[in-house]
Amino acid sequence: MKQPNLKRRDFIKAVGVGATAVALPGFFNCGKNSRLPNVLFLAVDDLRPQINCYGHKQMISPNIDQLAARGVLFKRTFCQVPVCGASRSSLLTGVRPTRNRFVTFHAWADKDCPGVPQLPKHFRDNGYYTISNGKVYHHLEDSAGGWSEPAWHPDGEWRDYVRPENIEIARQSEAYAGPAFEAADEPDNAYFDGKIADKAIADLNRLQQMNQPFFLAAGFKKPHLPFNAPQKYWDWYPRESINLADNPFRPKGAPDVALHNWGELRAYFGIPKQGPLPDEMARTLIHGYYACVSYTDAQIGRVINELERLGLRENTIIVLWGDHGWQLGEHGLWCKHCNFETSLHSPLIVSAPGLKENIQTSALTEFVDIYPSLCELAGLPLPHHLEGTSFVPLMKNPDRPWKTAALSRYRDGDSIRTDRHRYTEYTNDQGEVIGRMLYDHQVDSMENVNIADLPENQELVGNLSKMLREGYQAVLPH
Repeated sequence: MKQPNLKRRDFIKAVGVGATAVALPGFFNCGKNSRLPNVLFLAVDDLRPQINCYGHKQMISPNIDQLAARGVLFKRTFCQVPVCGASRSSLLTGVRPTRNRFVTFHAWADKDCPGVPQLPKHFRDNGYYTISNGKVYHHLEDSAGGWSEPAWHPDGEWRDYVRPENIEIARQSEAYAGPAFEAADEPDNAYFDGKIADKAIADLNRLQQMNQPFFLAAGFKKPHLPFNAPQKYWDWYPRESINLADNPFRPKGAPDVALHNWGELRAYFGIPKQGPLPDEMARTLIHGYYACVSYTDAQIGRVINELERLGLRENTIIVLWGDHGWQLGEHGLWCKHCNFETSLHSPLIVSAPGLKENIQTSALTEFVDIYPSLCELAGLPLPHHLEGTSFVPLMKNPDRPWKTAALSRYRDGDSIRTDRHRYTEYTNDQGEVIGRMLYDHQVDSMENVNIADLPENQELVGNLSKMLREGYQAVLPH
């Protein structure tokens, strides 16, 4: 697939309808009678569907749960790339990754997809006032032309530590990484996510005064490492309630290329450089992850409550997504960076004015679908380069027929998720297959046994491999 690079006439054609619309009387009005809805765009770093509303009843996530109760919860959404920079670049451009595009955590949307109108810029070009707070793109400077004012991130260079001893460890660390977790008896805004919520709340009060619809993005940084959160959120989870992964072992028959040494976590102080984690250390990290989920949930609640208080909720689309999944010891892995379900399955919740509430859908959806869906919900034209499908029809009829598969990739592996199976094919630069994985989610939802080499599955493997080669257009809904 060729890399999108729109010519000027194509770009004008793509956004021209919206650009004309701004002259309509009353068009810019973010209050109750607005003809354009506002957008509150909530990104959460490293958030897997480890949330109460996704069935994890141990989790304390009342604000995200309430958002799901007032909108649509997508039960089977998958990121395109299980690493932050690449996932965000793909989502915000509406373009899928390739072997040479959106590859690593360091991916830039501007550099990998030049000439493409990215999501915030498309809204800005169609009359929206656009603001970025926290981690939206991986790089603060990415898509600078998409924001009405410079993208903002809280001050602080020591990875969000507040305890002096941990700041000093980070300063002396070769990788500038301190301990992998921290609990401190401090207020919420002592850490980055509390400051990001403060800024988003202040922006809402400014935006309410503007005679213009807004696209306000707030990118929360937890539960990304280090697992740092105020002590009270750690206290919500008794130590004895924290369970280790049920499958802390390599899947039977999995190829070496499917696994990794979770170097991201190993860069932190006190984490062994090789081998498995001691059980108590693993338990502490899972405890910290849970605490960070609840901490960020509280910040999300603060922002949505302010939206409500200002009378803006009824005319605002709210979309919440975690940029990819995360391993908490499953398959002996931590972090993301692989083609297992635990890295690719991601949360997505959308609440939109005038649509049904408290809806769940099990249809297969993807992050590249978010861009066209927001355009449809806001009544904006769809740029021609988009490679996703608007899921608005699912928001109206959650049980309707939909995509037959979702496609993701990481490094040398291309992965396809159908209703029943996940198949991953690893190839070298010459296109030669160097490894395969097939998991039957009907009998092995935790992906513990690779059945790709069983003789009785060869026809299925051939069909799924063919679907991978045909690409996303072959799996689109009719």
